[in-house]
Amino acid sequence: MNMNRRQFFKVCSAGLGGSSIALMGFSPTAALAEVRTYKLARATETRNTCPYCSVACGLLMYSIGDKSKNVHQEIIHIEGDPDNPVNRGSLCPKGAGLLDFVHSPNRLKHPEVREAGTNEWKRISWDEAFTRIATLMKEDRDANFIAKNADGVTVNRWLSTGFLAASASSNESGYITHKVVRSTGMIAFDNQARV
Repeated sequence: MNMNRRQFFKVCSAGLGGSSIALMGFSPTAALAEVRTYKLARATETRNTCPYCSVACGLLMYSIGDKSKNVHQEIIHIEGDPDNPVNRGSLCPKGAGLLDFVHSPNRLKHPEVREAGTNEWKRISWDEAFTRIATLMKEDRDANFIAKNADGVTVNRWLSTGFLAASASSNESGYITHKVVRSTGMIAFDNQARV
């Protein structure tokens, strides 16, 4: 073996350093042989759909918590669903960053309303929110519904309100949404998939 002086000193110092570490109690074989638990071993797996665009990629969300009453569950990992026929386990950068979206302190988790004449948002319950939406829609439809046009032809139009549907819905729920919205007379109806 042909070795110059510099290489000889490098080999000797590496050997001396390795034996010194072993004498201090660090054994790489024992450290590497330690059994570490997989971080998702105790997690609950939940299938979901990515909320960002109209592609509707499948997600696997993993949460910890024992599902007992009053136990707060926390999502610890999100990945693409390999069994989903849309994305087959892959995610775009927005979908891959969903964990930051879920844990964002700026994320709105409860319905809020800002009354006319104020600049403060007030938190309300889901029942109050649904009741308020239904009441305001009914009032607007009663005030602005057009049954017949100027020529006397029945048109049944409601032009003052529009509807924006979710893009990650299935064909069935999209069909039902379309039927409900059109049955009220709304003309302005679109889907988030085109936004």
